[in-house]
Amino acid sequence: MRFLTAGESHGRALVVIVEGLPAGLEVAVADIQAELARRRLGYGRGPRMRFEVDDVTITSGVRHGRTLGSPVAVEVRNTEWDRNPERWQREMSVAAEDGPTQAPLTQPRPGHADLAGMQKYDFVDSRDVLERASARETAARVVAGTLAKLWLATLDVDVLSHVVRMGAATAPAGPPPTMADLERIDADEVRCLDPDASAAMVTEIKEAARDGDSLGGIVEVVAHGVPVGLGSHVHWDRKLDSRLAAALMSIQAVKGVEIGDGWEVAGLRGSAAHDPISWDAQASDYRRTGARAGGVEGGMSTGEPIIARAAMKPLASLNRPVLGTVDVLTKEETVSFKERTDVTAVPAMGVVAETMVALTLADEVARKFGGDTVAETRRNRDGYLAALREGPLG
Repeated sequence: MRFLTAGESHGRALVVIVEGLPAGLEVAVADIQAELARRRLGYGRGPRMRFEVDDVTITSGVRHGRTLGSPVAVEVRNTEWDRNPERWQREMSVAAEDGPTQAPLTQPRPGHADLAGMQKYDFVDSRDVLERASARETAARVVAGTLAKLWLATLDVDVLSHVVRMGAATAPAGPPPTMADLERIDADEVRCLDPDASAAMVTEIKEAARDGDSLGGIVEVVAHGVPVGLGSHVHWDRKLDSRLAAALMSIQAVKGVEIGDGWEVAGLRGSAAHDPISWDAQASDYRRTGARAGGVEGGMSTGEPIIARAAMKPLASLNRPVLGTVDVLTKEETVSFKERTDVTAVPAMGVVAETMVALTLADEVARKFGGDTVAETRRNRDGYLAALREGPLG
């Protein structure tokens, strides 16, 4: 399973093509719109979230509410393109005869893709970089992730996220949330499960907003129901934790990823760093009495919940530009330009992190179980699990 996105932040639309979905998966535009609405959640989002509407059109790969087994193409139209045609239809026009409506952005923002992209592609206007580098691209990823989640759900696999840190405010450690907690998580202002931590996070955001600054944080993604044996120990690029880390690190502004208690166990002795194995006679299955490994050992899923955390840096665009930079034309020292921005996008990043985990797991499901239809994939999965129970280790 693979996907490809196209489009710019203020362009006409974002487009995503998803290949490898089996036939027979029930899909509705409402499913996609619901997930895109979750991406707009969170205290600290900018004014664009108040009027941005995701106008979704499935253009191929689905007939009468079910996938056909062919590539699924989805367009997410940018409603601001129509709302402000004098600005964006001219600014982002594909026609050579149309010029930009504003002077070029020549003061690249530290911490953003601006300068490196300008140097790499010989651009003198940062907009040629920032429009694609923008986190708006993640809306297309969420579309692909919705399809992956729908497929995983037919195999009893669910993926959710919650915010565990915002600036200096940290939620207390606890058992990983389940899908029964998701409604409460999404109803919270910052998508945090702990009320006291949530209040502290909101305070952090308010203080950063008052100062015209931005704020980063950490989200935890949990996948329940993942069968044992996804991934492989055989090759470096087949290791499940490696693939999850790469997928999460690909999200804009994410600078750190850990699986399980990755950073904490580095400071422990081996006798305390690993999850003991036990036999559950009632379920006829092996269990780990702990979650330090995050559900992955030796590059393979263990059958326990997969737990991954992604750390997002503070956004590079500030409402009070103070970061020093250089004008690429005059070479004069100045401050970076101001582009419309959020105070924080950590709660939304959690939804995108769910997407990337779901897409990675769906790809591994396709590799492990195959199947041209949803029913065939499930039969293959069920046969595999039955063989485990009946085999020499069962």
